Amino acid sequence: MTGFDYDTAFARTVGWVTQPELRTLRHSRVAIAGLGGVGGSHLLVLARLGIGRFHIADFDHFELHNMNRQAGAAMSRLGQPKVEALREMALDINPELDIDTFPHGVSASNMDAFLENVDVYVDGLDFFAFRARREMFAACRRHGIPAVTVAPLGMGAALLNFDPQGMTFDQYFDLKDGLSDEELSVRFMMGLAPAMLHMGYLADPSAVDLAHQRGPSTPMACDLCAGVAGTEVLKILLQRGRVAWAPRGVHFDAYRQRLARTWRPGGNRNPLQRLLIRIARRRLRAQRAHQRAANPEVQ
Repeated sequence: MTGFDYDTAFARTVGWVTQPELRTLRHSRVAIAGLGGVGGSHLLVLARLGIGRFHIADFDHFELHNMNRQAGAAMSRLGQPKVEALREMALDINPELDIDTFPHGVSASNMDAFLENVDVYVDGLDFFAFRARREMFAACRRHGIPAVTVAPLGMGAALLNFDPQGMTFDQYFDLKDGLSDEELSVRFMMGLAPAMLHMGYLADPSAVDLAHQRGPSTPMACDLCAGVAGTEVLKILLQRGRVAWAPRGVHFDAYRQRLARTWRPGGNRNPLQRLLIRIARRRLRAQRAHQRAANPEVQ
């Protein structure tokens, strides 16, 4: 068994990047909050890309229902903290990684430390972690850090990048204090994927339960997200290639084999977005009424 050598381990990346660019990746620091559906995959893809420094955060442990989509989920790791498991997996790829862990997740009390000396933030928070996500994107803006979020939707991936000098996260999604979790869910979903490519093949709508913060997922979507996010991180760090910043976005759906590039000036306040959000609210009310009629004992 040979010892580890960075240049040998990542030699096959050279060609798509230059040797000087590979050195830039090696000395860059990426922060990833949330190591569940997409966050763990983000970490492993970026580690294989040659990124040399990470901050990672998650307070959760692996459970059986994580098995269908989460990098690191395995029978041998049930009950293990996600942040520890993913740290071990990343170090198994590159033992020289500088990787700091935040085992209690991210909150207002530790976000400044989490983002210290970070070059790019990659969002891996749970879909329903609205408060933490809003605080994190606001903190990225204060620190001047570009933020990348790629949502796993159906069997595809929806990308939004936030420039710290451009449109804010709250502006794009039209978020404010006092909104219900259900309203936050609707605005977040519609803002993530204005093209709604994934909605045409949802086989069982009853699996979407915003009130109880549940929704279906696929492993294909999570891995697609990691590939998209890794590419955006590369372009941002190396300052080459076109980066679409919010209110522009990209949605690719593998099931429908379709790609949509979206542009919503004003974000969710755009007239078309307002119409789509109203339609989504009506569909949600109709679905809830149908579920109550089918299960009168369930409130």
